[in-house]
Amino acid sequence: MEPMHLIVGLGNPGAEYAKTRHNAGFLLVERLAAKWRADWAGERKFSARVARAVAGGRKVVLCEPQTFMNLSGESVAAVVQFYRLPLEQMMVVVDDADLPLGEIRLRPGGGSGGHHGLDSVSQHLGSRAYARLRIGIGRKQAAREITGHVLGKFSAGEQEWLEQILARAADQTECWLNAGLQKAMSQFNGVVNPKNEQK
Repeated sequence: MEPMHLIVGLGNPGAEYAKTRHNAGFLLVERLAAKWRADWAGERKFSARVARAVAGGRKVVLCEPQTFMNLSGESVAAVVQFYRLPLEQMMVVVDDADLPLGEIRLRPGGGSGGHHGLDSVSQHLGSRAYARLRIGIGRKQAAREITGHVLGKFSAGEQEWLEQILARAADQTECWLNAGLQKAMSQFNGVVNPKNEQK
């Protein structure tokens, strides 16, 4: 059996935040759990919901911190320390208002881009050297105050497109697990066109 991998989706707990743009990370790990037939359970020692799976012969832990976005690092650090996970075996999935809806971008590390969830994770881990998959949610033009946008739900018109985006992001995540970061970046980073992705 291969070493364990950790995939963390960032978001806010609670029914009022479910399916909001800011919870794109939750939406992806929930999709992966369903695909891999993994059941979610609350883990108080991590302040998180956790699902354990085997994907492509690899043990995977899926994690949804329940600390609210800005304190996500507390939960992530607890999981990493418990499993003694090397950071190269972890991916964090987040929404990104600076990427247009439809674009996904996997990177090996870097800054937070102002994302408070990533800020918290990097602070608690003492490192920014972990993979992060950004799912574009766009922002309204010239909108400096974006809280209402990111905490809003996807429109009915966006929902079908979102399903395609999440499907592509799930494929990218599986590629990361099976073939590594560089292959996953080169093969899947980019824009998912609505309705008909094939050209």
